[in-house]
Amino acid sequence: MADSTRRWLFADQLGPHFLDAPDQPVLLIESKAVFRRRRFHRQKAHLVLSALRHRAAELGDQAEFRQTETYAEAARGSLSVCHPTSRAARALVHRLGAEVLDPRGFVTSPRDFTAWANGRQDLRMEDFYRDARRRHDVLMDGGDPAGGTWNLDAQNRERPPRGAEGLGAATPPEITEDDIDEQVRADLDRWERDDGIEFVGRDGPRWFPATRAEALARLRHFVEHRLAPFGPHEDAMLAGDPVMAHSMLSAPLNLGLLDPREVIDRVEDAYRSGAVPLNSAEGYIRQILGWRDFVWHLYWYFAPSYRSSNALAARGRMPKWFADLDADAVQARCIADVLRGVRDRGWVHHIPRLMVLGNYAMQRGWRPGAVADWFHRCFVDGYEWVMTANVVGMSQFADAGRMSTKPYASGGAYINRMSDYCGGCRYDPKVRVGANACPYTAGYWAFLSRNEPHLRSNHRMRQPMQGLRRLTDVDAVVEQEEARGSHAP
Repeated sequence: MADSTRRWLFADQLGPHFLDAPDQPVLLIESKAVFRRRRFHRQKAHLVLSALRHRAAELGDQAEFRQTETYAEAARGSLSVCHPTSRAARALVHRLGAEVLDPRGFVTSPRDFTAWANGRQDLRMEDFYRDARRRHDVLMDGGDPAGGTWNLDAQNRERPPRGAEGLGAATPPEITEDDIDEQVRADLDRWERDDGIEFVGRDGPRWFPATRAEALARLRHFVEHRLAPFGPHEDAMLAGDPVMAHSMLSAPLNLGLLDPREVIDRVEDAYRSGAVPLNSAEGYIRQILGWRDFVWHLYWYFAPSYRSSNALAARGRMPKWFADLDADAVQARCIADVLRGVRDRGWVHHIPRLMVLGNYAMQRGWRPGAVADWFHRCFVDGYEWVMTANVVGMSQFADAGRMSTKPYASGGAYINRMSDYCGGCRYDPKVRVGANACPYTAGYWAFLSRNEPHLRSNHRMRQPMQGLRRLTDVDAVVEQEEARGSHAP
């Protein structure tokens, strides 16, 4: 590599592991056109720009920081780039003649993933995760998994504490905003006022790290104070405790402020030292080494057409109340609270995403690509590579089972069991027809009825389909849900 070659860092490549040497020349570009093209959450825009500008300030004279309309205007000279995280960005850097290096910020290499995936009829995260554990020697005792078992999910599905308003986990360290944050906020105000750039969601104090120092502080606090209770309650929801014991590290990981391997190593060290139980360590490592790497590789392994998959022929339009995060229009307590969390923070943890938001969208038959785009734009940790497989494949089952064995559809009973939302709600999770029929319970049976031709051959859906055939009021349920249509529940 010539001495004049600069390392072009995108805004999701901000950690030291994206450089080959501490003093390597760097190019950072802030492109306004990115925010013209899509209506991002206001807090996501703030976080990304704050992180980019903080990195520029840290690097000082080592970095050229260019604020332009487009990347192409600023990407000049001899440049090298770590493999970008989207197809559009990859095409751009190739078109501009930059040297494209292997990906960083993930654990398993593309070569190793392809070797694992090729020839497999079905790609399952559990199989990939076990291969990755062996390959990278994570939570292994010789050739065996630590504790003698690979999967401790059964220990990590506890209901929330009965009658509790919160889990009682230690509060993560607060973020202290600075002059850079203030300037970003002023610029976003000006863009809205003068440039016609629009955002969704509300502005608010920055919740997530924009610097490596902040990210390391959050990681240290999570491992020391929140990891132990994380495992048992990782699937639970409480209206008064949106964070529970979750790490809130997805955003800094996806900005590149943390290397996933350093996160995994710290979690495993905590288990090996006896500080946390195995089920909590395994549950968290499964999210990073398993799910995060898995969906990254699927984004590249599947053809670009995967994003437009629509195996259930879902053609409904996302209603305005949902698209605009209008939580105040919703009476269903679970949807209102989760949508409020997205509106006010740009973040809720993975179970509200999957079993409240995604479950509702799938039941209503909204277009999977539009749902994936909404998650991408509205979540501070949302990127195209994150949401393509997570939403199109897992949440909406639009790929006919290429990455998951059955739809993640459920009625109100699941939400009632795993949260405190149903208490005090105007809808009853046990009722499927009538004024107080739960939109999830009714929506579940209407979903099964509508998609019976697509799901009848799925062996994991045999029991629900038998239940559908035993329902005597299925026609009334379907009629009711069609009448409900796109109205806020």
